[in-house]
Amino acid sequence: MKSADKNGVASKETTEKETTKKKLKKKVYKQELSQLKVELVKLQYWVKHQGLRVGIIFEGRDAAGKGGTIKRIVDSLNPRGCRVVALGTPSDHEKSQWYFQRYVPHLPGAGEIVLFDRSWYNRAGVERVMGFCTEEQYEEFLFSCPQFERMLVRSGMILLKYWFSISDEEQERRFQSRASDPARRWKLSPMDIESRDRWVEYSKAKDVMFAHTNIPEAPWFTVEADHKKSARLNCISHILSKIHYQDIVPQPMELPPRQPGSDYIRPPKNEQFFVPEVY
Repeated sequence: MKSADKNGVASKETTEKETTKKKLKKKVYKQELSQLKVELVKLQYWVKHQGLRVGIIFEGRDAAGKGGTIKRIVDSLNPRGCRVVALGTPSDHEKSQWYFQRYVPHLPGAGEIVLFDRSWYNRAGVERVMGFCTEEQYEEFLFSCPQFERMLVRSGMILLKYWFSISDEEQERRFQSRASDPARRWKLSPMDIESRDRWVEYSKAKDVMFAHTNIPEAPWFTVEADHKKSARLNCISHILSKIHYQDIVPQPMELPPRQPGSDYIRPPKNEQFFVPEVY
């Protein structure tokens, strides 16, 4: 991605070495992801056993790959202990509340992992750049957010924050791909289109956000995301490294033989409705 220098000119955050990095081979990616998913299962068992509360925030540029990473994390986890929170536009009633209020009910309980696909940092990003909040609301957020997060961590919650960073060239390529694909076009929102022309503004907002909220209790971790597969593996691996866990996954089970249901008679098929076998 790009950030603005002192003259307001956008400069790439990725180095030449990073931009020329070779993409992972599909076979290698699948092997590594499979192993990481097993570790995620171990982590979830441990989180439940210990009653841990884990909140993971995913922020970053539009089309940076946050959703894809979240999807790979939840694929193999028990949905009863792992939730994804992706809140929409706040209602008029929610706008009248304390800013953090609508996020609090979604915080993790004991034994739970919650993944925030964007979060309260909307105020420091899209709301700031698009003018959806006042200057006073923005300044209050920058002041209150570190205190809010310190309270969460002090209460025992594990809070991890990830920023997915991509270059403007890669973002444009992904936008064009979404625009031409009917199955993925829903991912291209009006805000995404608007962000194309406000790269520097978003960069400046991100830099200010980091300056105020990159606190020792809950630091920001940047994920270089020009290569989706590498970004997913790197992020998942880092999550696993930040939460100390032990392998308490139950041993393989030996299922007893099924008892025959000799007294059961299945109803006639012509009395039931079946889905047509098109395929």
